[in-house]
Amino acid sequence: MKVIVVGGSAAGIFASLILARGGHEVVLIEGDPLEPSADVESAAMAAFRSSAPQIVQPHIVMAKCRELLMRHLPDVYAESLTAGVAEAPLPTQMPPTLTDTTSRPGDERLTALMTRRSTLDWVLQRTVLSESGVTVLSGTRVLGLLAKKGATPHVMGVRTERDEISADLVVDATGRRSPIDRWLTEIGARTGATLWSECGISYFSRHYRWRSADEIPGLPTTRIVAGLDEFLVGIWAGDNRAMQLAVGPLSKDQRFKAVRHPEVFTRVLRTVPVLAAWVDAMEPITDIFPMAGLHNTLRRLVVDDLPVATGLLAVGDSVCTTNPSLGRGLALALQGAVDLLRVLDAHGEDAHKQALAFDELVGEHVVPHYEAQAVIDYGRLAMLRHTVFGEPVPEPPATSEDRVSYGQIRMAAAVDPIAFRAHWRIQGMISLPEDVYTDAEVVAATREALRHPEDLPTMVQPTRGELVAALNG
Repeated sequence: MKVIVVGGSAAGIFASLILARGGHEVVLIEGDPLEPSADVESAAMAAFRSSAPQIVQPHIVMAKCRELLMRHLPDVYAESLTAGVAEAPLPTQMPPTLTDTTSRPGDERLTALMTRRSTLDWVLQRTVLSESGVTVLSGTRVLGLLAKKGATPHVMGVRTERDEISADLVVDATGRRSPIDRWLTEIGARTGATLWSECGISYFSRHYRWRSADEIPGLPTTRIVAGLDEFLVGIWAGDNRAMQLAVGPLSKDQRFKAVRHPEVFTRVLRTVPVLAAWVDAMEPITDIFPMAGLHNTLRRLVVDDLPVATGLLAVGDSVCTTNPSLGRGLALALQGAVDLLRVLDAHGEDAHKQALAFDELVGEHVVPHYEAQAVIDYGRLAMLRHTVFGEPVPEPPATSEDRVSYGQIRMAAAVDPIAFRAHWRIQGMISLPEDVYTDAEVVAATREALRHPEDLPTMVQPTRGELVAALNG
């Protein structure tokens, strides 16, 4: 089949490579120039794009994405390691409060990759530009779809600012700002069904580089994400000695507007001792990158068991966005690309069956993560709004003897080896959240750990006065 993939970020390149290597003729169309920089550091310096502000925010390649890379794009995996991307086996993520560090079967599956997003993109761009089965049209903007009209329009290609290009299938990989609903309206189709829920958090991040392994206060593959009483804070290891730090307040918390200034950003980090120690061992290598207006979103292109159009599918952020603090985007994008090939192999050129089968896989592989993230964010935002703005105390979630919540597992993970692995099975997307929440062994271990709150560690964080002083100088 001839397939047009619209969008040349990670999701679009994943789809292009997977489909081309599956025997399909692929045309990848990207509105911006797709020209890899000379090296990873040049790529990092040029990574910011106003149309994709998430590229420069902290990233991590979760265990599921790593597995999919090793299985379906082994050259990309190998080239990423050559470019400096670091593997982070499970023991490197064990907190010091976890006394039982004995290895267990399956631990090898929970390895993550630590990298800046720009480095992975650099590897992907170089790979796709040399892929014989992919024709890359960069600097070309897609204006709309070519379609055969009808009760269910059939997409037959795209209109670009240069010409019209026909295809058997169009794949939308344009991301969180996808114009797909407008494109569907223009061809007389129904728009897809879209769900959304608040993330409610703004992000301010900065990249650093540590000076010496002897100076850093933890492992080079450190990842710490902490939901403090009044804001979120985190550090994510990157490639080539880079570290990514972020401050995430409520979007409506005007006190944090000044965090976009480097001196304020640094002062806020220094109110959290574990991050202050890292800041002392590093040098900043970028300015502050802000990002706001985030939502968890889920788009379905099959509504009431009928495709809104045939010949059109979507992957990556065009289908689902989730709170970036848990780093699910790359895994969902690569899973979507793998599912595309699976559907085309199973249903040939039957566009109706393609649409239904792909939507079924969205329900299986994407929806559970969207729903879990929406629940996590709802509870977290309610607590922040109570603490910061004095809104009513949120009602505790309904309890059940045969399940536990993400928050409970996360607390217990600090001291219990079963809960710790359960947490990383969710984080790494190796298991579906609900399967972990209802796992009898996990439920028992988590409840036992929570019976001893005196043993659970707490992160040292600033008082209200210390935070205000840091924000106001």
